[in-house]
Amino acid sequence: MAKNTILGKPFYLNLCLLITCSALRCFSYDDVQGGSYNSFTVSSFSYSKSELKPYDWRFIKVDLPPWFSSMSISLESNVDLDPRSIGKVPKSSLPIICLREGSPPLPDGYSTSVPGLVLTPISEGSFGGNQGLQIAEQCYPMQKNISVRLTNEQIAPGIWYLGLYNGIGSMRTQSKMISRGPAYSFSGNITVEGCMTPMMWGPYCNLSVNQLPCVGSSSLTRSPLDSLVDNQTAVIVASCGNVNEEFCSGDNEPKFYSLDIMDIAEKITIAARNVRFNQTQPSNGTNNSSGIILMCYARRGAIPLSTMHDYSGNINDAPLVIQSPKVGRWYISIQPVNVSTTIWGVQDMSIKVCSSLEWQVHQCPVDKAGLNCTLERYALQTFIRRNPLAPFESYYLPVSDKVSSDSANFVLEPLLSNSSHGQNLDATWTYFFLDIPSGAAGGNIHVRLTSDAKINYEIYARYGGLPSLSNSDYFYANTSSNSNDSMSFKLYDSSEEMVSFYILYAREGIWSFALRHLSPAGSTSKDQTSMSISLERCPRRCSSHGACQAFMDASGLSLYSYCLCDRNRGGFDCSVEIVSQRGHVWQSVALIASNAAAILPAYWALRQKAFAEWVLFTSSGISSGLYHACDVGTWCALSFHVLQFMDFWLSFMAVVSTFVYLAAIDEVSKRTIHTVVAILTALMAESGPTRSNNIVLVIAIGVLGLLIGWLIEFFTNYRSLSLSVEFFVNMLHGWQNIKGWIHDLMKTLLKRFRWGFVLAGFTALAMAAISWNLESSESYWIWHSMWHVSIYTSSFLFLCSKVKTVNTENQRPPPDAIYELTRQDSFSRA
Repeated sequence: MAKNTILGKPFYLNLCLLITCSALRCFSYDDVQGGSYNSFTVSSFSYSKSELKPYDWRFIKVDLPPWFSSMSISLESNVDLDPRSIGKVPKSSLPIICLREGSPPLPDGYSTSVPGLVLTPISEGSFGGNQGLQIAEQCYPMQKNISVRLTNEQIAPGIWYLGLYNGIGSMRTQSKMISRGPAYSFSGNITVEGCMTPMMWGPYCNLSVNQLPCVGSSSLTRSPLDSLVDNQTAVIVASCGNVNEEFCSGDNEPKFYSLDIMDIAEKITIAARNVRFNQTQPSNGTNNSSGIILMCYARRGAIPLSTMHDYSGNINDAPLVIQSPKVGRWYISIQPVNVSTTIWGVQDMSIKVCSSLEWQVHQCPVDKAGLNCTLERYALQTFIRRNPLAPFESYYLPVSDKVSSDSANFVLEPLLSNSSHGQNLDATWTYFFLDIPSGAAGGNIHVRLTSDAKINYEIYARYGGLPSLSNSDYFYANTSSNSNDSMSFKLYDSSEEMVSFYILYAREGIWSFALRHLSPAGSTSKDQTSMSISLERCPRRCSSHGACQAFMDASGLSLYSYCLCDRNRGGFDCSVEIVSQRGHVWQSVALIASNAAAILPAYWALRQKAFAEWVLFTSSGISSGLYHACDVGTWCALSFHVLQFMDFWLSFMAVVSTFVYLAAIDEVSKRTIHTVVAILTALMAESGPTRSNNIVLVIAIGVLGLLIGWLIEFFTNYRSLSLSVEFFVNMLHGWQNIKGWIHDLMKTLLKRFRWGFVLAGFTALAMAAISWNLESSESYWIWHSMWHVSIYTSSFLFLCSKVKTVNTENQRPPPDAIYELTRQDSFSRA
């Protein structure tokens, strides 16, 4: 959850940092694959040991600058999973780690299944192959030790998120009093390495990259490259490269270039000029440049390879055209292929292909879009919502005099384009652009359409580029054709008159939405369609079954939101019904009514005139009933934290008081023990009431109180005997006196308790322990109700096991008489 980087600092601060790193020798140089390892540590953040309770999660945010070389992830945890049994572990208890670009991962965003879950351990090889960046946006089972180094050939620069989850599914956001299951702890370190100079790139900063600046031109003058691509002239063309500047490359010797796309563009074209060999061809042939294969590979955010790229083509035959490129840095690799074999027939490493490179970025004016720049384009302005119930939310309206800013909705018909797009003459396209600010990646984009009659629009959304029929991140065409199978897309309302969907945890940056109007151009329909686009913290206000919670990451720069659902609901939006209405009634009755078992020990204490114990058992039963009434959502008399504290504290006190009651001591001693116990149990109830170790500690404190009570009783009744010389003299006579003393002690214990009740009490206590261990998130209400009945029943049985004895100061023989009787009895035995 930390963002630790030197980006965004003033230049002189960066320079000072670099000089300091040089003085401390934080640069290291090694010859790697013929190049030098010119890198330094951009950021390094260590995460101390943190615990993940059942259904808990953590987000770790990492900022990778454009000139980073690698990111090293090192995590240690106490997870001990057998790789062979990972597929058999239910997702609700499986610890996983997810990696996603631009926004926090949401593996259970749509359903309990996880489309991106890979049931194999994570490794550096998991992010290779032709898919590259797409494979990186997946989830893997958590391991005991994870050590991965991801290079700039595998992941793109920008904001990346690591998500650690201890179980996923609909119950992850359900409010739970006690979450049963294993807890995991993790710690680790994340280090980002960067290249010293922007001209060097690659995993080892040993690749030379030429960044060619582009100069935009607003004229409509056609260049030679235009005639090779299209007949359109109504565009703003930024020409890059120099036709008179040649480069020469040998067989499979790539040349690398970079190009920054700062705004939405229609296309990029890349062409080669003056392609030729650097040697004179033999006399029996001609210099046929058309036979040269000059491959061009293009990739956004990373160095393109022959096995990993976004676009490719032989630019000696035709220019490479990239339609609707995304905003960001693009890398281009120019590489001759099979030069010596194809042309000369023999291997000659001195043969090189020389050419010059030209590329162009085609952009439209700020209010137009499309390849012919005739479609309408609108920038959306942000308006902050002044709603105390929904802070940090905003809505967007087009910057146009055709739209009023009095409402969050705007009418579409006055904004629509008038010309068709492409070959589909029965549809027009209109584009809207909005910007998700930095730090708002934890929000959700809400798009809503309402019509007077029937909606005749399709919606296409894309991050960083123009969407189209074949190239979009999310889309809605109709009820059966949409992106509802994506984990980041949630469709709520879909009818002829209304459409409402969310893009969950939207990435920060430029988003574009395209409306495809299905009615023919010039349609005279008077039906109006309103549209609204907003950025909301929690989808659908948690479906009115939960509260929207927000928390900041460790850097304090990003706000994340999630729904904390009530006891009956779950899912990321609280729309999944986990407990039915009938089940809710049964759970409420079981958890609340089971506390009526406290009547048994309270009634017995009242009959024995043990008023302190009577008040304690009565208060414990009432507080537990009120707490569970609030927990199941029936009624909350006080705040949840206060009710939870009172329930556990009084329950702890009731258990200990039962043990102390079994000792026949005076009220002064009881008050002393109760005071000490009250302090200890209050600390336990406040610091960690739901920990299983508390049960063992409470029983241990109760047994200790009972032993102390017996010791007080013994030394009070036999204090004269314990200090007499004759006692020690008699002890020296042999084991016969010791056996007699033990016999008297056992006889007293047998007379003190009704052992049938004691055995029944321990049986009820064992049932309480079994119920506690069998509790789970699904069966909590059954076994916790059994725990209530068992624990109160055991207290009642233990109270009944004590035989009432007369032990007051007025009826007790004086100490001297006790001593004399004991002494005479000892001499008689001797």
